Amino acid sequence: MSVTLKGLRAFNTVLRYGSFTRAAGLLNITQPALTVQIRQLEMGLGLKLLDRTPRGAEPTAAGRELARSLEPLLQELDHTIASLQDLAARRRGVVRLAVLPSVASGLLPGAIARLHASHPNLQVRVREAVTGEVYEQVRSGQVDFGIATDLQPGGELSLQRLFQDQIMAMLPPGHAMAAMPLIPLPALAKERLLLLETNSSIRQLVDDAFARTGHIVAPAQEAVHTGTLVSMARAGLGIVLIPSSAAEIAMAPELAVRPIGHPHICRTVSLICRSDRSLPPSAEALVETLREVIDHSADGGRAGA
Repeated sequence: MSVTLKGLRAFNTVLRYGSFTRAAGLLNITQPALTVQIRQLEMGLGLKLLDRTPRGAEPTAAGRELARSLEPLLQELDHTIASLQDLAARRRGVVRLAVLPSVASGLLPGAIARLHASHPNLQVRVREAVTGEVYEQVRSGQVDFGIATDLQPGGELSLQRLFQDQIMAMLPPGHAMAAMPLIPLPALAKERLLLLETNSSIRQLVDDAFARTGHIVAPAQEAVHTGTLVSMARAGLGIVLIPSSAAEIAMAPELAVRPIGHPHICRTVSLICRSDRSLPPSAEALVETLREVIDHSADGGRAGA
């Protein structure tokens, strides 16, 4: 007969309180059921562990030897179980994600703030990266998940759509195109453009869109961060092409922002995960919160339309 955790807990409880009657009450079982559990444990070990005396239950020599190591083992097991239950209930944990800079500065801060309000002990570790690096960090297991534009992920990665936005033109002060409700893409090819560097997914979308209209654009300035380009636009150095979800749009209300048309330049931003791994509960909590923020933003946009 095998040794069970239930039998070990029964033995430990009887030993701690020195009474079958009291131990049965604490374990919420009958005294005969407790006696059966102790006998099964003794049969599994092939040793007598407890003697019943007029003073109660006393350990045998074998029982004392088992007791020396059993109590700390059960305490460690209880601690581990409680810790796992905390993880499952999202009371603690660390989320690691790799994310596009435009999302890191746009939608993500609001999602993290909302997560902290409902799960204050969850920690979020953010790594900003361009799309290719996001995929690689997810693939290598450096992060729990990524947020990036769509690529061909391969069998080990899966994509779940989060949202779609479009590239907008942010105009320097007093620019004539501010009078236009929609700016044709070919017209932008003649302007001084402020673009992200070529390794960004936004730049690749922009270059591809211009190429489809027969234009190859040499930007007036390039930068790693959208905020740098917006500052250049404020100084009158050119037009920034920026995603509609970028936080920098709200941070520069004095600059006119217009949609681009004929063709529109759109991007799909997705959740990138390993196909062969489940998200930990803490990461699931952040994903759920991020979707709530996205839905709220979409509802706000429709209400304002």
